[in-house]
Amino acid sequence: MQFYLDGFRGGDPDIKTAAPCRRDRGPFAPLPEKVDVLIAGCGPAGLCLAAQLSKFPEIDTMIVESKPGQIEKGQADGINTRTMEMFQAFGFAETVKRESYWVNQTAFWAPDPETPTQIKRIGRVQDVADDSSEMPHTLINQARVHELFLGVMKNSASRLEPDYGWAVRDLSIDTMTDDHPVTVILENTGVNAGATKTLRANYVVGCDGARSNVRKAIGGTLHGDAAHQAWGVMDILANTDFPDVRQKCLIASAQEGNILILPREGGYLFRMYVELDKLSENERVSSRKFTADHMIAAANRIMQPYTIDVKEVVWWSIYEIGHRMTDKFDDVPDGQADTRFPRVFTAGDACHTHSPKAGQGMNVSMQDTFNLGWKLAHVFQGRSDLSLLHSYSTERWAEAKRLVDTDHEWARIMSAPPGESELDGSEMPRFQKQFIENLEFTGGLAVQYHQSTLIGAPAHQSLATGEEIGRRFHSAPVVRLSDAKQMQLGHAAEADGRWRIYAFAGKNDSSDAGSKIHKLAGWLENDPASPVVKVTRPDEDIDAVIDLRAVFQQTFDQLTHETMPSLLKPRTGKLGLQDHSKIFCVDHKGAGDIFDMRGIDREQGCMIVVRPDQYIAHVLPLDAYGEVSEFFDGFLLPAHKT
Repeated sequence: MQFYLDGFRGGDPDIKTAAPCRRDRGPFAPLPEKVDVLIAGCGPAGLCLAAQLSKFPEIDTMIVESKPGQIEKGQADGINTRTMEMFQAFGFAETVKRESYWVNQTAFWAPDPETPTQIKRIGRVQDVADDSSEMPHTLINQARVHELFLGVMKNSASRLEPDYGWAVRDLSIDTMTDDHPVTVILENTGVNAGATKTLRANYVVGCDGARSNVRKAIGGTLHGDAAHQAWGVMDILANTDFPDVRQKCLIASAQEGNILILPREGGYLFRMYVELDKLSENERVSSRKFTADHMIAAANRIMQPYTIDVKEVVWWSIYEIGHRMTDKFDDVPDGQADTRFPRVFTAGDACHTHSPKAGQGMNVSMQDTFNLGWKLAHVFQGRSDLSLLHSYSTERWAEAKRLVDTDHEWARIMSAPPGESELDGSEMPRFQKQFIENLEFTGGLAVQYHQSTLIGAPAHQSLATGEEIGRRFHSAPVVRLSDAKQMQLGHAAEADGRWRIYAFAGKNDSSDAGSKIHKLAGWLENDPASPVVKVTRPDEDIDAVIDLRAVFQQTFDQLTHETMPSLLKPRTGKLGLQDHSKIFCVDHKGAGDIFDMRGIDREQGCMIVVRPDQYIAHVLPLDAYGEVSEFFDGFLLPAHKT
């Protein structure tokens, strides 16, 4: 973490200096007439986007929520490893790691062949594969995740806070103007319930759930099917003789259904997903009038010979499994992408719904808006034109389709009768086999964006075989040259909307002048064809848009900081202070060699271009100046050099 860039200031470094000309948020202050971005919904998707945009005080962002305040309990709880990597960029991954339950092993229970009415443990699986991520798979109350995002917002220079008690009732888009073309009708849901307020926005993002009014206003419809299977979920404090209650468990009984157990933070709380009754074709789960007592009774039947003595039901809900998604995640009609740009977007449950048992709902929703946030910032800052915004629906729709299809199969396997759970005579039940095959997916690590303006061709992929273009940048251990600190390379990047170029030095490259790293840094800093020179404005730090970092094959004691190129030790901020954080070496204490771990070509080295949302955009040779220039020209506009 770096601070004091613009001068010494005591206190909590996470609290940024407030930007001037902020909105009056006093108790009697009116709502604004115009905003740049209106976010509907304070769920994970909405808060992730608000936290991202709060880092840009020049963007007037407003987030509304129909509830009177933030939630306290219930709803989602699983944080996969990919989302933990994102939390690191926002600055609160360590807090989540300290407070949460870590899913280390998953246990599988099935009917005991000798006593089929009772269950028996049939196996365990390591939940996070070795070196799939430096982060754990965690479980924590969704309300706590909300609180952490709210803290980022409130501590930002924007001092952004939600407007509770307001919901989007309707909106319309004036396609003939670019000046706040979206007219939004907000409806009060609090003390003045029913009262309305009309405002105008440049962009609206609907994160307002499966019944989204934003989606309906742009003609979006959720398509899909339902499994017609009732499930219950409850967070409980209970005593039990079941031995694996503090491990994630998938339990299948012979006749009574299935259970998923998820231990929770704090050492005592745990969650149970309990299979209840099959529903008829036109039956809704609400007609059955299930209660928490029904779930507890079903759990005790499924878990025989073990029992659960519930002391407190903290939260519970009944739901029906459904798998649905919309055709597009923005307002642009089919066939009009060449002449019309998006003004309204949907994210999370507003555009895709599925079962909660794969633990993907909250994670994918946040990844939706992490994808969108930096693109909106680029457009507002004048770094990219409006066409960049088409990529949100294109990229995220494909990933939502992957999610819905995979979860569709998983949900049916989880509800399959035991007689249908074996595969090809294998002794391993189908639900255990499928879980193992899906580990990359459930970790959030299967996402891969296809070649586009933002994703380069794989012509030079062989230079970094373990950093696949289109997938998230896979961090690995390094040592920072300036202070010999062991760290993860990926943790050098924050959720600040900047691009990264990680330059990996070749075998004989060092800090000497004339090396490939020196030449690359010199070209990036000084050549008119360099994307850094093209896009950086005269009043900005040299790394304001594209941040170069270098990794050498030598250990820290074999290199000299003073002979490094100036772009790797730039002077930034109001005081022009030198940055000592951009140069790294291989780890010398046995944590792992990043070149070996990520398949970096030791002879040639390479540069890896990483997007603001941590996905790999390109892999190129260190001297591919023309290719890197052409790539950034595809979406970044040149700065005005006045």
